[in-house]
Amino acid sequence: MLNIYNTLSRKVEKFIPQKDKKVSMYSCGPTVYDYAHIGNLRAYVVSDILKRTLLFDGYEVKQVMNITDVGHLTSDNDVGEDKIEKSARRQAKSAQEIADFYTKAFKNDFKELNIIFPNIWAKASEHIDDQVELIKKLQEKGFVYQISDGLYFDTAKFENYGKLARLNLKGQDEGARVEINPEKKNPTDFAVWKFSPKDRQRQMEWDSPWGKGFPGWHLECSAMSMKYLGQTLDIHTGGIDHIPVHHTNEIAQSEAATGKKFVNYWVHNEFLVFKESKMAKSEGNFITLETLKEKGFDPFVYRFFCLGAHYRSKLNFSWEAMDNAKSSWKKLQNKFLDLGRQNGRVDSKFLEQFKLIINDDLNTPQALALMWEVLGSDLNDFDKRATLLEFDKVFGFDLDKLKMSEPELPAEIKKMVKEREQARLYKDWGKSDQLRDKLKEKGWLVEDAPDTTKVKKIK
Repeated sequence: MLNIYNTLSRKVEKFIPQKDKKVSMYSCGPTVYDYAHIGNLRAYVVSDILKRTLLFDGYEVKQVMNITDVGHLTSDNDVGEDKIEKSARRQAKSAQEIADFYTKAFKNDFKELNIIFPNIWAKASEHIDDQVELIKKLQEKGFVYQISDGLYFDTAKFENYGKLARLNLKGQDEGARVEINPEKKNPTDFAVWKFSPKDRQRQMEWDSPWGKGFPGWHLECSAMSMKYLGQTLDIHTGGIDHIPVHHTNEIAQSEAATGKKFVNYWVHNEFLVFKESKMAKSEGNFITLETLKEKGFDPFVYRFFCLGAHYRSKLNFSWEAMDNAKSSWKKLQNKFLDLGRQNGRVDSKFLEQFKLIINDDLNTPQALALMWEVLGSDLNDFDKRATLLEFDKVFGFDLDKLKMSEPELPAEIKKMVKEREQARLYKDWGKSDQLRDKLKEKGWLVEDAPDTTKVKKIK
């Protein structure tokens, strides 16, 4: 049922897994040297919607996500200091302490955004042997050469290198892509194993057949994804910033080692844009989920905000846009709670519309529009509730867990409510009705249930 845009072919394709009703899915995870910013988190909301859609369609999904706790250098391109060790030095902590702290923070962001955890969290530092074995295969096949600072993958030997990004490699200026390293054979060659510096000891380094060092950043995703999901993956997700280097290099080293296609469907999300530039630590526009919370935005407001734009479109962030999302989210909560607590039947017509929309390249803006259409339809409240809960299996808003927030009642209103409860206790229905009418005149609506009384401000 799912049709999804495949970056490799540059078109929307019908999704056909390798195994009937079973999907292998790999999602590029964080480098845990700092908090994730909300631009990072958009990618994980998108992969969550994709996973939920697959589950909604009846597939069994096995998802793996990496935790990069070693090997990601400050340049992203094999030079500079390890981001984890740099953060450790700055905060006077060990690299392990830094990795553990920010991994925990990242997982907490997942919980607050109601993102389903992957089946497997794969730490780079716990898969060194797998990465060494992958390098050995590449070396045996002649794809790896050694220079003074490590082992490099020879991209000239891999046919169609750059096919994912459609790179024009002829006459490419190395300085436009990576810091110049005169020992490299080709500007696009990348490290698969880096040697430890001779003048100091790294906190995270391992012995290998080539000397003490650590794996290159790109290597971990290939080694760990293939370890858990096989040599060919159904789906690989990530941000568009990974296309020209990281994912391009994953393809090269994986397919060079196995001789098989690495990924069938590449799914990439666009940037979150803030003040006309992508959100990134390097841009100085670093906003975390905690920042949003401090400014009064529930994490679900951000999830709702993300779903308001198609994942392949830039998402323009502003505080005004967040205020609008907060208002719409509050409206949805109130309207859903007004439907009561009893479920009716899922409306088949709306459900079929929803399936068509969400399976059309994850069209969440149109799916949200259909949600509002259901709320405004002539369905009874019970059927509306049941239908929206079915949609929510994909939205992930946890609508069934919403609770009516108790308003802060003025002293006079509290006194009247208490008197009315006393009247009801003694079955003085006349007085109870009088007090209910008085409360309504003052702008407060009383709703009685067998075991409770709710008071709401009339809008």
